Amino acid sequence: MSLSIKKLSDDVFTVTVAETLTTTHTVTITDQSLNDLTDNNVTKTQLLDFSFKFLLEREPNTSILSSFDINVISKYFSDYRDKVRRWCDESQN
Repeated sequence: MSLSIKKLSDDVFTVTVAETLTTTHTVTITDQSLNDLTDNNVTKTQLLDFSFKFLLEREPNTSILSSFDINVISKYFSDYRDKVRRWCDESQN
């Protein structure tokens, strides 16, 4: 599996997941979302990388929405915010 992240604008990214089937996803991360989720301890690209790995541990890439805001993940997976916080704390040490 490989992840490719491409920045389209300050807040919009395209993430390509190459598995058996390759999928492309458009994800929005605002500065406010980044701050809310990570206290600005990581970049948007780092958060995307973590978030897609988180999602891919729970579902196939073909089940991931083709376009979404990063905050939507916690609506589907209640432990997402906690996992992000823990990951940020670990990456700071």
